[in-house]
Amino acid sequence: MTFDQIKETADFLTGLGIKNPDAGIIVGTGLGNLTSRIEKEIEVDYSEIPHFPISTVEFHKGKLIYGNLSGKKVLAMQGRFHAYEGYTMQQITFPVRVMKLLGIKNLLISNASGSVNPLIKKGSLMLIDDHINLQIVNPLTGKNFDELGPRFPDMSQPYNKDLNQKLAAIAEELDIVLHKGVYAAVQGPNLETRAEYRFLRIIGVDAVGMSTVPEVIVARQMHLPCFAVSVITDLGVEGKIKHLTIVDVLAAAAKAEPNLTLLTKELVARIPG
Repeated sequence: MTFDQIKETADFLTGLGIKNPDAGIIVGTGLGNLTSRIEKEIEVDYSEIPHFPISTVEFHKGKLIYGNLSGKKVLAMQGRFHAYEGYTMQQITFPVRVMKLLGIKNLLISNASGSVNPLIKKGSLMLIDDHINLQIVNPLTGKNFDELGPRFPDMSQPYNKDLNQKLAAIAEELDIVLHKGVYAAVQGPNLETRAEYRFLRIIGVDAVGMSTVPEVIVARQMHLPCFAVSVITDLGVEGKIKHLTIVDVLAAAAKAEPNLTLLTKELVARIPG
């Protein structure tokens, strides 16, 4: 990845008519129907975008969608990239770099994750307040481009406090239970062993998944406010760990999706344009 490649991709998308979106949205596993609420103006396959990776996960559609949501212009990724697909951290976070150059003011992220906190149940939502990065490589490894941000970005508040407070207030207004907790990012693609779930709980984790943290790190480097919500699709709680398939994950995500969609729509309506 080079700065010239990021700029070339941003220029290509600008040429298609994607200009100054208010927010970028990264749609997580099983949550793709959020994009159906966007009044689409432009839809483009990842395969048509210069330097863009292509999602290899069968339930990630691999489309970039630009349009209106709750009175704001948004740019949504319907399908993200993961380290377990074989992509580098620079490839995984490339779209966030591009969206920043396109002018997004906030980054909204969703994911599916497993709870290791017995108080956070399957099918519920968790607002990520902090994270622990257990992935092997950091997305800032390698040459630093000063145009994108400092070599050593501060991470004392990785998830924007104002956005988190807004979303918590919206959840209370709508009578939607929204837990708050710490997310751990692991490499994947296998799910965790019983011992690994115990370890994660011991070190202070509430939910575990295989994404989000790389995107948040580069967003913070670029001074881009972000928030993230996990849909809890399975339990890594001792005594409740069961055999799990991706079908189970998708089914749990589908049940929680309406509440997450409603929260996201309301938050977009209330963030500055």
